[in-house]
This record gives sequence, C-alpha cells and structure tokens, in this order.
Amino acid sequence: MKKTFFLGFALLVAFAMTSCKSNESAYKKAYEKAQAAQAQTTQAYVATTQQTTPVQVTPVTPVTTTPTNTVPANTVTTDYSNISVRTESVKLVSGAGLKPFSVVVGSFGLQSNAQTLQSKLAGKGYAAQVVSSVVNGMTMYRVVASTHETKDQAAQSRAALLGEYPDAWLLYQK
Repeated sequence: MKKTFFLGFALLVAFAMTSCKSNESAYKKAYEKAQAAQAQTTQAYVATTQQTTPVQVTPVTPVTTTPTNTVPANTVTTDYSNISVRTESVKLVSGAGLKPFSVVVGSFGLQSNAQTLQSKLAGKGYAAQVVSSVVNGMTMYRVVASTHETKDQAAQSRAALLGEYPDAWLLYQK
C-alpha cells in the first residue's frame, strides 16, 4: 500500500513538473507578434514623415542698429569670478618658479609621468613646470602649464587650454 501510494505520488509530482514547463513555441509566437507590431509602427511612421508640405519663404530684411556699449571692440570682458580655485601648499620640482595663480593640466602619482607631460607642453611652447603636493598622505605631482599674478589671467589661460585639457583647473599657491 505504501509503495503504491509513493509511486502514485511520484507520478503526480512528475506530471505536475512537466506541465509547468513553458513552451518555446509560445515565446516564439509572442516574439513574432511583437516584431510584426514594431514593423507596422515603423511603416506608419515612415509613411507620415514622407509627406511633403509646401514651405513659404519670407525674405529677411536686415535691421541696422548702432552699438550702445562703450567698450572698445578689441576688448573682451569676461567675468571669471565664479571659477573655482584650489588652494594647496606646493613645492617646485622642476621649472622656473610659480606666481600666485597657476593652471594645472595634469596630476600624477609618478614624477616621471608628470615630467613626460611637462616635456610635451614645453614642445608646444609652454613654460611648463612640475610641482609636488601632499594630498591625503600621498605625494601628487602637478603639471603647471602656465602661472600668473591674477586669477583673471590664469582663468583666461585655462579657457584657452580647456580644448586640449578639459580637466584643467586653477591652483592658488599657499
């Protein structure tokens, strides 16, 4: 009796497990239905975007105005007061010396990497310098592309370097 009950129960469990299995064909049908709906939507979109509508062209008449500002045309006025400046205590490793504000274009853990970038900048005509700074107990070698007396001068130099060095930042030497 136990054997028959156990055998019947085992067959019932086996039947239940096989009936719960998903059919691959059901997934395939759903996928094909979704593909057909997407193709139909794409065809409707293409049909609506290919319709042409006549465009009316209105001629533009130039308006002549006289400038009202009193700043000479060759003077650029840009406000650099919102540019952030990092303040660090640095030591000169190689180069001519720093002014209060500098433009840093690279920061490295290895001095040799910093000197490679310094050489590259020197080849492009920059008076590049390498300085060292201790940050969170680790010595970092900063590559300074240019150094200036004022923040505005340094910010203008940084703006010129941002195309080639998008991570350039301003350093104020303590």
